[in-house]
Amino acid sequence: MRRVLCREFADPERLEIVEETTPRPGPGEVLVEVEAAAVSFVDGLIARGGYQVRPPLPFTPGGAIAGTLDGARVAALLPSFGGFASHVVLPAEAVVPVPDGVGAGIAASSMENYGTMAFAFEHRVAVRPGEQVVVLGAGGGIGLAAVDCARAAGARVLAVASTPDKRDAAVVAGAEQAIGYDDLKDTIRERTGGGADVVVDPVGGPVAESALRALGAGGRFCVLGFTSGTIPKLPANIVLLRNRTVVGVDWGDWSRTDPAASRALAATVLQRIAAGELHPPEPIPLPLDAAQEATRRHAERTAVGKLVLEP
Repeated sequence: MRRVLCREFADPERLEIVEETTPRPGPGEVLVEVEAAAVSFVDGLIARGGYQVRPPLPFTPGGAIAGTLDGARVAALLPSFGGFASHVVLPAEAVVPVPDGVGAGIAASSMENYGTMAFAFEHRVAVRPGEQVVVLGAGGGIGLAAVDCARAAGARVLAVASTPDKRDAAVVAGAEQAIGYDDLKDTIRERTGGGADVVVDPVGGPVAESALRALGAGGRFCVLGFTSGTIPKLPANIVLLRNRTVVGVDWGDWSRTDPAASRALAATVLQRIAAGELHPPEPIPLPLDAAQEATRRHAERTAVGKLVLEP
């Protein structure tokens, strides 16, 4: 087997490819031949040691895969990383079936992002038809998933992204409008007719407070992450005013607490994709040897949509 190895917490350039004997699964485990491994912003963050979880060194990055198991097509969220590899051993109960018509790249790249947004909208924040949903970082993987899931819930989506190509991608995903970050509070209020009902924020940094201030009465602010590299300090008085709510969205924690429910949610996401209810974009495929490039592109926020490694 081949896998990407991180021997020390450092920049992606230090990742390397190693060849090893293909492992054998133990009791209660299965061996999946990987066809696609999703790449995310978090993968580079973990490799640099900047994530709240620091796995023992050395380790293999990668949190979601799709591939084959005894001829059957499956996908999985990995409980302890390891996805950037040609083969992965994992608990048998971790895999979910991939429906016909859903490619390996789509299955792998949808597990984390669409799973997170399904968890957000089904367990953390109820989005009602006709509501105004603002998505920050709308050109990235999680942002495009947020746009698509909000659209599927009947919401009207305003996408916020840094470049024209990212804004175009968000419109293709279902956003009615797409804007940049200039004059963010006033622009959101203007485009939503007075204030947003929901803000989805995987970005953090200074734009978070501007988006919070753009919420209307009873607005909900969803904290998903901090791809800007800065954790914002949101003013409590702005939350108090107009009965706003700040909600944390951490699917990873929930999945560890209730793994059966998490797997069921992931399986439902793949079924909704197969049924045409959700429309994730085709990810950009790269070879396993391009793991350095893929993680760097996410770290520098130059990736539009999702990238997958194909061993």
